[in-house]
Amino acid sequence: MEIGDEELGIAIVGGGICGLATALALHRKGFTSVVLERSESLRATGGGITIRANGWRALDELGVASKLRQTALPLQGARDIYLHNGKQQKISYGGGEARCLKRSDLITTLAESLPVGTIRLGCQAISVKLDSLTSYPTLQLHNGSTIKAKVVIGCDGTKSVVADFIGVKPSKPFMLSEVRGFTVYADGHNFGNEFVQVKGDKNTIGRLPVHENLVYWFVTHQVHGRQADPSKVSKDPELIRQFTLQSILEEFPSEMVDMIRKSELESVSQVRLRYRPPWEILVQNFRKGSVTVAGDAMHVMGPFIGQGGAAGIEDAIVIARSLAPALAKNHYKKWSGRNGMMVEVGEAFDKYVKERRMRLVMLSTQTYLLGLLQQDSGSMLKFVCLILMATLFSDVIRHTRYDCGRL
Repeated sequence: MEIGDEELGIAIVGGGICGLATALALHRKGFTSVVLERSESLRATGGGITIRANGWRALDELGVASKLRQTALPLQGARDIYLHNGKQQKISYGGGEARCLKRSDLITTLAESLPVGTIRLGCQAISVKLDSLTSYPTLQLHNGSTIKAKVVIGCDGTKSVVADFIGVKPSKPFMLSEVRGFTVYADGHNFGNEFVQVKGDKNTIGRLPVHENLVYWFVTHQVHGRQADPSKVSKDPELIRQFTLQSILEEFPSEMVDMIRKSELESVSQVRLRYRPPWEILVQNFRKGSVTVAGDAMHVMGPFIGQGGAAGIEDAIVIARSLAPALAKNHYKKWSGRNGMMVEVGEAFDKYVKERRMRLVMLSTQTYLLGLLQQDSGSMLKFVCLILMATLFSDVIRHTRYDCGRL
């Protein structure tokens, strides 16, 4: 897609969950934005996504929750099974709503709720600079053209060019990799509405029902040697599935092995798990001029408490709520008084970052500790992690009761 040099009001870089949710939140507040997505189609990869009670509150604010509830059954509880001793541990969801959505359903629903023309596909931003005359951010696109925007929100994931511009440090990899996929049961499965994790010596298999005929699964395993290089992660679904089956065949129950063997090949993918250290979130500046970041570009975290996607949706609500007064005051599309507008937008983004910071520090700390416990971190470090978990997160589902507030 060819795009000439142009000027925009609000440019959102990245058409994933957070980017689309941010555009929809601004739309609900009465403001237009443009989402720049580098792919030629909306990215629906990534398998399933668990949305807990806090995420459903945010989706209700966006006006899409009722439609999404029709696509996924509520989860009634969770259970951990330890193969080395045969013990099982039931985990309560605390009465809060929890469902596993297909990521593609969430992406499609958000996109269909936006005005036509909001999303531009095949539009890859490769850098951000400040215009020498206006000090507004300028996006350099892959096709050589530029977009000058008054406001830029980076929702472009772990390799964010917007985060690079602000000066956010790169995220770090866990020594863990995760394989994900879906399995269809034409005659229905008999797993119930329960999230089950089976924990072996080196691998953990998780199983979440989406509805009566569809199950989302993941396999988390340690990475060593050549696998420790994220660039060596295979992209071939068949190779990924065969490697995964070989690694679990002797240790795990046959129903788990069969579930992965019968999975939809096109749904199988592998990703190296990454995180942003909580101490960086505590001190990092996430705003530069009228530019900020959200979602994984700001706070990528492991999947261990099921909050990565929901946290990005919360970001969208808070950004729109914080930014709306500044946009309204400056008569959007007719902004004048550049310096005053830049100050007010900057203050709005500072408000957004301040509101989100401690919430994200706590989420990131909990996922960071759980990630260290899953990887080969050494007995002493694991002991320290257990002490910190017991001290800071004795209520392990407290994060699901959070309310990001009204839009």
